Amino acid sequence: MSTAPEATPVHPAEPLRRIRARYTDTTVTVYQAYSPALGLPAARDGRFPAAWKRERMTWVKPSFLWMMYRCGWGQKTDQETVLAIEIGRDGFDWALGQACLSHHDPDEHADRGVWRRELKGAPARVQWDPERDLMLRALPYRSLQLGLAGEASRRYADEWTVSITDVTPLAHEVRARVGAGDLAAAAELLPRERPYPAPGGTPGLGRVS
Repeated sequence: MSTAPEATPVHPAEPLRRIRARYTDTTVTVYQAYSPALGLPAARDGRFPAAWKRERMTWVKPSFLWMMYRCGWGQKTDQETVLAIEIGRDGFDWALGQACLSHHDPDEHADRGVWRRELKGAPARVQWDPERDLMLRALPYRSLQLGLAGEASRRYADEWTVSITDVTPLAHEVRARVGAGDLAAAAELLPRERPYPAPGGTPGLGRVS
């Protein structure tokens, strides 16, 4: 009788909140998923097309598995094309430094009114969501979602982007290995993410290591 695959072990030193990402000295990779009508031209041209609405808030995820949870391995409607967007670390760090937590946290803002005013004026928002294992189950520690609006959204699309790669085939291959019960092979395919050195003042990291 078959048994369900085991969850990814939790490292005892894993902090509650951490940015996990694939990055170089100058760039960091984030993930988004779009309809093919938008995602395929972006990957083909290496930049977001004019149809990409720069005035709207957009959320980027440095964690590949969190993106897989969000888009259902590229199976959800209008999220069939999974993109890996390599952006400049200077832009990413600027957004983190300008960001406000998306939800009120009394440890960060004792005054809810102050938080609301900061949120309204901030070009970026930070949200900490449970990281996921290969079965897309929630883990007891959290990874970053970064929301970009206004100036941050425009700069993301037109200044920070270095490259855009369609990683939908990778998403499908990892999903197939997981479905076959071969978690070791699935894990080998995952992008190599490591703790990202978040700049001082990153919302939500002031009271955790």
